[in-house]
Amino acid sequence: MTDTTAMFWPMIAHAFLVFILYYMLSKRRMAAVVSGDVDPRQFKENLAEPAESLLVHNNLKNQFELPMLFHAGVVAIFICNADNIITIGLAWIFVISRYVHSYVHVTSNRLLLRRPLFMVGFLATVLMWGWLAIWLATS
Repeated sequence: MTDTTAMFWPMIAHAFLVFILYYMLSKRRMAAVVSGDVDPRQFKENLAEPAESLLVHNNLKNQFELPMLFHAGVVAIFICNADNIITIGLAWIFVISRYVHSYVHVTSNRLLLRRPLFMVGFLATVLMWGWLAIWLATS
């Protein structure tokens, strides 16, 4: 529908969130090692994440769960030429919800805030896939 690559910018923005989280994880792990709270050998098999970096580690794992459906959906929508202002908007809603969800997760970790933020991104992804199904069924 659109003759642009606008659908890819939310994917790029999400990739940068993952890069930021990897940086935060490394920084928190190093701080734990430097402070002497953690033996660096603990990371050889990484069977237990230190408390200092646990929230970032958990959030980083979250970026490879629902977001995989988001990324696949964005690519499929683009390939099928089903992208439009609504799907681009849904993609941005997903990414913004992931940034805010990540912020809450790695700071206060308040579930009462995290869950609604997750649900916003979840709904945006469901709507994107729903649109793709409708597009394919009617094209």
